[in-house]
Formats: sequence, C-alpha cells, structure tokens
Amino acid sequence: MTPDRFFSLMLLLESRDAVTTTDLAAALGVSLRTVTRDLNWLREAGFPVSAQRGRSGGVTVLPGTGLDLTRLTPGERQTLSLTGLDEKQREDLNASTETRHALAKLSKTHPGHSEDLIPLTEVVHVDSRPWLQPRPDGIPPAALIGPVRRARQLRIEYNSSREAQPSTLVVDPYGLLAKAGIWYLVADCDRAPRMFRLERITAWAETGHRRRIRPRRTLHSVAATLTAQWEHDHVIEVSATIDESQVERALRIFGQRLRLEKHTDETAAYKVTIRFPHLEDVRALLPFGRSITVHEPAEAKARLHDLATELADHHRPS
Repeated sequence: MTPDRFFSLMLLLESRDAVTTTDLAAALGVSLRTVTRDLNWLREAGFPVSAQRGRSGGVTVLPGTGLDLTRLTPGERQTLSLTGLDEKQREDLNASTETRHALAKLSKTHPGHSEDLIPLTEVVHVDSRPWLQPRPDGIPPAALIGPVRRARQLRIEYNSSREAQPSTLVVDPYGLLAKAGIWYLVADCDRAPRMFRLERITAWAETGHRRRIRPRRTLHSVAATLTAQWEHDHVIEVSATIDESQVERALRIFGQRLRLEKHTDETAAYKVTIRFPHLEDVRALLPFGRSITVHEPAEAKARLHDLATELADHHRPS
C-alpha cells in the first residue's frame, strides 16, 4: 500500500461509523481485491480494524486508535490525499518534502509492533516513468499548481505535433494529470476539452480572468473521457492466427495487449487479437515470420508487406 493510499484509507475509516469495501474501493479508485489486501495489512500492522456483516455493517476502526490528524497542517493533509503519485511525481509538484514531514508525524503517533523492521519506505521505491525516457523540457508541473488552484485562465504557447509552428491558445484549466510518466494540463480550449503535454508548453501567463469551464465537469470526469477517446483513436486492433508453437512467445512479448480468442478448427493455430498503439508498431510481428498470419485490418497487412519487402531488398545478395 502506498503512503498516500494508507492516509486516504485511514481518513475514510475515521470519518465514518462504518463503510463498505465497495464504497472504499470507489473512493480510492482501486479494486475490491486491493481494498481487502489493504485492510488485511492494517490489521497485521496493529490497527484495530474490524468488519461487520449485514445491512448496517461495514468496516470500522476503533475511535482514538488510528491517526492523529490534528498533528498535520492543512497543506500536509492535502498533499497526502493525492493518491497514486510516486516520489518523482511528488518532486515534480514540489510536494515530496511536505509528504515526508507528514508521514514522519503520523509514524510517531502509531509506531505499531515492527520496531525491529526496517521502515517500508526505505526498502520499497516506486518509479512509474517508462524506461529510457529523456528528461522532459517545457513547464514543470509545480509552476502551474498555483494558477490552476486559483482557478485562473491561462494563455499558453504550445508546440503541437500536428502543427509546424507553435500556437498561442487561451485555455480554462481543470487541473494536471499524471499519465504513464507524462504530465498533462487538462483544460477547455474554445469550450472543447483537451490534454496538453507540459513538455510542449514553452511559455504561459495568466490572462487576468477566472477560468470558464463547462458546468458539471470535473478534472476526473474530463480526464477519463479524454483518455478513453485517445485509446479508441490511437489503438490498432490486429486480427490474426498464430501457430500453437508460438503462442507462449507471443504472450511474453505482447502481454495484456494480446487476447487469445480460441483454437481454430482442424489446425494447430490460434485466433488472436493484438492491440498496437500505432500502425507502425505492427513491425513487431516480423520476427514471427510465417508462423503468424494477419487477416485485418487491411492497412496492417499492407504495412507488414511493405516492411517485409524493404527488409528483403536490404538483405538481397549482391
């Protein structure tokens, strides 16, 4: 369990008489299995957490035995309530020092029964950034926190990958999104929602006006819609058959992007669906040679044909 989720879970338990695991999972944005595992961890750590069955039941913690939240400043409480961030992302927000201070205060109020163990934070480190990712340029997240929290409208200079020259845009921010190791500014631009990569924002300034976001929209709802739309627009689903001898290898390479549908009749081949972020990524199928046959979409078949032809021409005997 991450420190921020630990804090959020304890805050939920102490602020209510009883709460169901379903409500806990929804509030924390995790699965029921994860909530159950977290509750078991709390019990093993010495927190008096109990669960009662029935219509009026739920998970409770004995009053006065949990966290002494009065020791935390309002800023420390808000910092810990940010769930899902790793240490690097907290540094991006200039929040890592405040997080350490808050956790140190809480650890003094409830040392538990593991004095002979090395603190978990010293033996576990989380870094969600992709491998070989260069240090991003552009605006650091901490620079935008102030104006975003003051609900200010911004004017930004943005280098879009679809345009040759930077654009000057007026945006109404919802907030910042950390996705797959990349920071985004989520905002309305001309009343339409967009995500702007911070590394492509070269300059910004406040316009002097408050933000004018659409009614009944939040950062969470807008970010969820935008990410779902991006995945729909940028994913290529390739339908293919693959020899039985290569199925295990394909699963190792493509992981959850590969869906094994069923064994085809009267052949030693499986029907599969493989999801690729971009059409060019189908080149990962080349090492499988004749053991995989792509059926659709047509553009994937055509690109594989072109890649194979280029490879054959490059290695043609002289």
